Amino acid sequence: MFILAYVFIFLMCMVGNMLVCFIVLKNRQMRTVTNIFILNLAISDLLVGIFCMPTTLVDNLITGWPFDNFMCKMSGLVQGMSVSASVFTLVAIAVERFRCIVYPFREKLTPRKAIVTIFVIWVLALIIMCPSAVTLTVTREEYHFMVDNYNNSYPFYSCWEAWPDKEMRKVYTMVLFSHIYLAPLTLIVIMYARIAFKLFKSSVPIQASQSEENERRRVSKRMIRVINMLIIVALFFTLSWLPLWTLMLLTDYGKLSEYQLNMIAVYIFPFAHWLAFFNSSVNPIIYGYFNENFRRGFQEVFKVQFCSIGREHRVTYSERKSSGMLFRGRKRIFIEVQPSDFMPASDSSQNHPAKAGLFSLRSGKVAHHGIMVEDLDNRDNSNNTVSIPAWDI
Repeated sequence: MFILAYVFIFLMCMVGNMLVCFIVLKNRQMRTVTNIFILNLAISDLLVGIFCMPTTLVDNLITGWPFDNFMCKMSGLVQGMSVSASVFTLVAIAVERFRCIVYPFREKLTPRKAIVTIFVIWVLALIIMCPSAVTLTVTREEYHFMVDNYNNSYPFYSCWEAWPDKEMRKVYTMVLFSHIYLAPLTLIVIMYARIAFKLFKSSVPIQASQSEENERRRVSKRMIRVINMLIIVALFFTLSWLPLWTLMLLTDYGKLSEYQLNMIAVYIFPFAHWLAFFNSSVNPIIYGYFNENFRRGFQEVFKVQFCSIGREHRVTYSERKSSGMLFRGRKRIFIEVQPSDFMPASDSSQNHPAKAGLFSLRSGKVAHHGIMVEDLDNRDNSNNTVSIPAWDI
């Protein structure tokens, strides 16, 4: 049962995060700042699935460390860097959302700057995990031996951080806990609390026309859905890694007996590791549930039509009558678009400024709920909506 649980999260991690990477990299329209950070999360989760899940499973099933010293260092380094990069990326997402919503008129983070930020994130992750990589080593336990079925004894090896002084290990554990768990997640909570307060204030009714009020509500609803997705990702990360951090602090500062430490290592640590790795598998499910663009991407890959959650798409078609040679006799599907956080800015935004009295969130455009076909010869009477080809979204 324990092996099946690990195989389950391993397959979920590999398939789900590879799909996320494929969707973002394949579609240029998906390469927004937030999605670039989500791509980085998926990459860090893939590294956990490749380097950490198999070795941790084998280590839990077989008494003693069965791999060499290189795998000991690599597994610990990759796991530590992936966790650090994940939490730093969650902070970067929270800061980017905070700037866009609380201070909407300040300069926005561009995709190029987001890539530079991701590079800095991985450098910081490497720096903070260097002491662990240096001290991790395969050590022979002098007073422990393994006995096979024929009563033959052989040495017992373990992979652990061989610090010169036990107090140095305790200090380093506290440094890791404060820098890649406590402080970042505290900052995330503060950021999203400010964002929630800003969205609550913006939802207060204002004097505006019915069309402006409906547009404001649609934008606010989409923004709230995006924020809910990001908060749940951060919440799952917090809860998934909390048991493992608790055990590490307990073993270093709890003054437990040798028997208690052995019981924790044998029965509790394996479950805590599994729960931490489960976080790397569940993120793609969260993206697909909350984000329509990712959900469409998953459907396109698997060629399966899933029921749309909480909304219905109304599709109407009409032929474009034109004497032009390029689109003669073709049907083009157009989509009514509204401001959003998940699509890049388009040039058409210059011709359609934001309506007065509305809370400006981003300069981008995204497909709204309804899909419609528009007669290209009769577009002069259109109101403040923008129609763009559906295959460009």
